[in-house]
Amino acid sequence: MSFYLGIDAGGTQTRARLVSDTGEVIGTGEGGPANMRIGLQQALEEIEAAYRQALDLAGLAPEHVPLIRAGLGVAGLNRRGALEGLKEARFPFASLAFASDAAIACIGAHSGEDGAIVILGTGSIGFARIGGEAMIVGGYGFPVSDEGSGADLGMRAIRRSLWARDKRIAHTPMTQEILGWFRGSAGEIVAWADEATATDYAQFAPIVMDHAERGDAVAEPIVQDAALSIDRLIRVLLERGAPNCCLMGGLSARMSEWLAAGLRKRLRDPLGDSLDGAILLARSREAEPAGEI
Repeated sequence: MSFYLGIDAGGTQTRARLVSDTGEVIGTGEGGPANMRIGLQQALEEIEAAYRQALDLAGLAPEHVPLIRAGLGVAGLNRRGALEGLKEARFPFASLAFASDAAIACIGAHSGEDGAIVILGTGSIGFARIGGEAMIVGGYGFPVSDEGSGADLGMRAIRRSLWARDKRIAHTPMTQEILGWFRGSAGEIVAWADEATATDYAQFAPIVMDHAERGDAVAEPIVQDAALSIDRLIRVLLERGAPNCCLMGGLSARMSEWLAAGLRKRLRDPLGDSLDGAILLARSREAEPAGEI
């Protein structure tokens, strides 16, 4: 008897899915953000919380846990020391394969075949697998990168709301709503920004999208500019040889409507999600001991 565990440790939440050797889902779990930027120990705690919940729901006996082969996709895996720290951590599984969150999303989207994805969530990144080689475009982290992401939309909206407060531009319903979150106080925004994370900025993305869809004079150009950034990511991946591309992530459905019409025709729906990809990763690395890549 074998079990396969997929874990997606992302910037917004951590998800786990446990399946039998026939592919039947027998347990799922969730945890908080586990991007490596928050620190290895906190990320490991969220990862463990998610997979322990999946194990509990599955009702596995303790002697079955060492039979599990796991695949773990982690946001921020390319940060200095992140992979080394994960390798040194103790996991109770028979084997464990590591990859970035973008890699498992791409594997899942194309069922392990060649293809590209652009992830639009709290952050953004372009990723492709072509002939066994990985290609990454962007995704260096907010605020220096992650164009078109939820965090990027939120930051731009807050900046323009401050402009409106200063009377540098005219107020719109969006700027008024965002300033309302801070009781109209620039001081509150500055104090909030001192501690704000990408996730904090991303909470304003739905507000920006809502107002843009209503033709808000400030929100609409923000979303149009974000769509241009996503257009560029997709075009680069296709020009470099990706046979097709999928949009993934919490903002993908809404942002796709803002992309160039010709480019939308070249997109396809993903065949699976990131947890499917993590499970495929676990299956492909069966011979490797836990903690190795």
